[in-house]
Amino acid sequence: MTLTEPDPSIEILFSAERIAARVEELAEEIVSGTADFSGELLIVVILKGSFVFAADLIRALDRAGASPRVDFITLSSYGAGTASSGTVTLTHDLAEDVGGRSVLIVDDVLESGRTLASACETL
Repeated sequence: MTLTEPDPSIEILFSAERIAARVEELAEEIVSGTADFSGELLIVVILKGSFVFAADLIRALDRAGASPRVDFITLSSYGAGTASSGTVTLTHDLAEDVGGRSVLIVDDVLESGRTLASACETL
């Protein structure tokens, strides 16, 4: 098995093409559905899990006519383990000022919502 050959024991629920199409749809929805959208959007990417999806979304937003700027925040509730401790720790803060700007937070998996809530509180 290689990176280009799927593992036959894994059921593929959504093809790469379907995911890419949905990312394009999301970008269009973000650009057209934001009434106060001024064209510049600050994308705050919560590292590390969401960076690949965020990169795809940022490119799609650019194609949809947005002028996305990007900054990163690192939050952790797992530490070195594989289970959440329940406490979210800020390990890397933003460099950009978010005041008065349109901000889109991109995270990977929403489980308890603590990480996203912490990001919103931090901003």
